[in-house]
Amino acid sequence: MRPASGAAVRPGRPSVLLLLPVQAALMVGVGLLVTGPLADQWPLAAEDGVNRALAAHRGGLATPLSAWLSLLASTRSVIALTLLAVAALLVVSRGRRPWEALFPAVAVAAQSAVFLLVTLVVERPRPDVPHMDPAPPTSSFPSGHVGASVALFGGLAVLVAVRLRDGRRWVRYVAVAVLVLIPVAVALSRVYRGMHHPSDVVGGLLNGACTLLVVTHALLLPRRRPEAADEARAEPLPSARTPYRSGTGDDPTGAATGPAGGRRAVVVRHPLGCGAEQAERVRAVLARHGYADQVWTSTSAEQPAGALAGRIAEARTELVVACGGDGTVRACADVLSGTGVPLAVVPCGTGNLLARNLRLPADPVTALESALSGETVRIDVARVWGDGLAPARFTVMAGAGFDAAMVADASERAKERLGWAAYVLSAVRHLGDPRMRLSIRLDSEPVRERRARMVVIGNVGTLQGGLPLLPDARPDSGRLEVVLLDPRGARGWLAAAGHLGSHMLPGRTARTPGGARGAVAGGALEYFSAARVEIRFAKPQPRELDGDVVGAGNRMTAEVEPGALRICMPPRPRAVEAPEAPAEQAPFTVGG
Repeated sequence: MRPASGAAVRPGRPSVLLLLPVQAALMVGVGLLVTGPLADQWPLAAEDGVNRALAAHRGGLATPLSAWLSLLASTRSVIALTLLAVAALLVVSRGRRPWEALFPAVAVAAQSAVFLLVTLVVERPRPDVPHMDPAPPTSSFPSGHVGASVALFGGLAVLVAVRLRDGRRWVRYVAVAVLVLIPVAVALSRVYRGMHHPSDVVGGLLNGACTLLVVTHALLLPRRRPEAADEARAEPLPSARTPYRSGTGDDPTGAATGPAGGRRAVVVRHPLGCGAEQAERVRAVLARHGYADQVWTSTSAEQPAGALAGRIAEARTELVVACGGDGTVRACADVLSGTGVPLAVVPCGTGNLLARNLRLPADPVTALESALSGETVRIDVARVWGDGLAPARFTVMAGAGFDAAMVADASERAKERLGWAAYVLSAVRHLGDPRMRLSIRLDSEPVRERRARMVVIGNVGTLQGGLPLLPDARPDSGRLEVVLLDPRGARGWLAAAGHLGSHMLPGRTARTPGGARGAVAGGALEYFSAARVEIRFAKPQPRELDGDVVGAGNRMTAEVEPGALRICMPPRPRAVEAPEAPAEQAPFTVGG
């Protein structure tokens, strides 16, 4: 999402670049371990065999392809391509975003500086096989070609992900994928050509990635002045082509406030997630579907659902539209649960997990158009409470531990510029967080004592990218699914990732035959299911609801409210011979 019109945005924090010496020291430490006490340990002890095997089987298309990739990542090529990229970015932005144009140059220069410092301390000879390229005098660890390619092409990938928000998404995804794969291909080519050990290119990838992380924080993540947030919040709604019905100050345009004809809809708008142009398109779609009487209310920190409760109480409301992310949807669902007033979701946030799990289109206005053309179904919500946590509801997931710490540490600046990838960066910082001791009670069963890094209670189960964290979660099952994540070391994380990734393979259904229950992946994951879940922590743990941090605490209890929320869904194919059921009672089917 771009900054709101008129918002004062400055580049990130250049002082973050002071972390580069720390990065260099860490890389030196890794290099000394690789060349010292770990040199005779697996897998480093097996590297010479890998280099010899590749040298013995050189030939065919791999040789010229590897030569081209090595040339692409050479010092001269990287310098030339960086200068071309900077010039192109200056032209495209017309000089209005000079820090973005300089971003790849700073990334390449910073990576090179760290690389040179490390090679001055770490002295590692190149593999004892025939070299297909001239061997520079620098140490084999880390690979300079690989680090430079990560800084350049990875930096361009970051810019593409940040700036290409409009148009066809697949163009952005393909461009990012190609740019990210180039450094990986360069790494393989350097090992193939006998210029580096496998650990050298891994070191190059690590050095380049760390540099990108530092430079991204320094140059790309914006800093808003306090008044800029106020300006964005006060951004006027679009000019009224359809009369508003407000009279309460929610309409900053001063449009007509008297009763209007047509059906009545209350629109809850997050002012940063749903800008003026987007709001105008939403209003037009509602008008086409007969909702001429529109009442708009904006969210705030104090009122996450705006004035929704008052607006639906003052007159008969036939529809509520939530224009925002999962936090806005959750706040609206909290108000609407049990009222019978249907909710339409316009996904304008960072994660939009409820919309993803309900298979709504990713484009906000397309999602609204599709939902208004379909049917209304009932889904569950969950009511949650605990110490320092007033009773509230969530529609997606509630979590504690690693999950909540990741959400809390993802800054608004990062989410605004990087989207849900900001959570990935935040997660990396918390991989080493300590495990927590907890007790869990499911319905009336005995209490179970556990240790875990994270606990998640879900009404739906799929994360960004289609990752099925809770494969059995369904929003109309009348139950909540629970997962404890407790990987031990790198092997445990790999086992957990492999288990979750296996559900994404072609031919695998989201749901597990017989249900996912008990420990899997060597104990890295443990699944439960219940209508009521009570959790107590030995020490206060960070907690979150649908991506909103709710503060640390020692207790969290969640209970399902079956079918409490009516929600608008796109049309679904029906069996030709099946008798037609009332729309709001039609069972929800994931992917149906």
